[in-house]
Amino acid sequence: MFVLDSHCDTPSLMIRGLDIGLDNDKGHVDFPKLSAGGVDASFFALYTSAELTPEQALARVMEMLAAIRDALDKYKDKAALALSPSEALSNKSKGLFSILLGMENGSPIQKSLSLLRLFYKMGVRYMTLTHNGDNEIADSAAEGKRWGGLSPFGIEVVEEMNRLGMIIDVAHASDLTFNDIIKYSKSPVVSTHSCCRALASHPRNMTDDMIKLMADKGGVIQINFYPVFLSDSFARDYSTRGELAFPKPTAEDVVRHIDHAVNVAGVEHVGIGTDFDGIEVTPYGLENISKLPLVFDLLIKKGYSEDQIEKIAGNNFLRVFNEVISNSLSR
Repeated sequence: MFVLDSHCDTPSLMIRGLDIGLDNDKGHVDFPKLSAGGVDASFFALYTSAELTPEQALARVMEMLAAIRDALDKYKDKAALALSPSEALSNKSKGLFSILLGMENGSPIQKSLSLLRLFYKMGVRYMTLTHNGDNEIADSAAEGKRWGGLSPFGIEVVEEMNRLGMIIDVAHASDLTFNDIIKYSKSPVVSTHSCCRALASHPRNMTDDMIKLMADKGGVIQINFYPVFLSDSFARDYSTRGELAFPKPTAEDVVRHIDHAVNVAGVEHVGIGTDFDGIEVTPYGLENISKLPLVFDLLIKKGYSEDQIEKIAGNNFLRVFNEVISNSLSR
């Protein structure tokens, strides 16, 4: 089956010297671990902190893009860039891993649709409109005080992303921003790395109503592996006393969130977005991307069919990706 991780923060480590071709002691993702985990494709997130100015964020993104391109040049026998589902599937047929590009935080576009278009031309295929701070595009889940949802410019961004065929990522958006995105987007949207608020109350997670609305629009929720998003008990204890103060969630907790989202939205609207290399602590049993098959083994034990697991593993996200592209071509 085709296995896709819709969000990892490995580029943030690559600009600090991580060689993705080696099996590194530090870091959750590299080519040997991806191979061991049976992963065919991953969206590498061009993450910029809300603490950076837009100018600093732009420079950081360019640095990460350069590091990814250098790695692709160095490891042509192992990986290739993919700009579409068809290219990712073609890479798999050639024995190559696919790197796809997503931008986490819209701050680098600096209130410029021209820069948004340039990033698309450079290969970026989804954008998370915010991170942990309100910006010129929209309010974030961490703040949510500036615009009451999308800004006027944010509405233009949504429309332009639809026109380009760039996937809109609602991860990190405030609830009001999410509602506006659902209202204005003509294409399906995704959350590339979130969990279910019914099981863990963190505001970064999605309510059942949000998951249903996103599914009704054809989108997918990609379940995050961050323990703070998986368990309220761990989140409370971790925030005050540290990682070892409370037992960490396990792979079973990840599957619990997957199963809940399936029950809410249907199996066609759920996938996996690990957030590896962007989280400082992982669930027991899922210490890095090489351990991903454990999730599928647990789904089998819960009675999921091969076809259902293939959808969760990557086919659902590919379907949405293709629909976003198709809608853009018809506009």
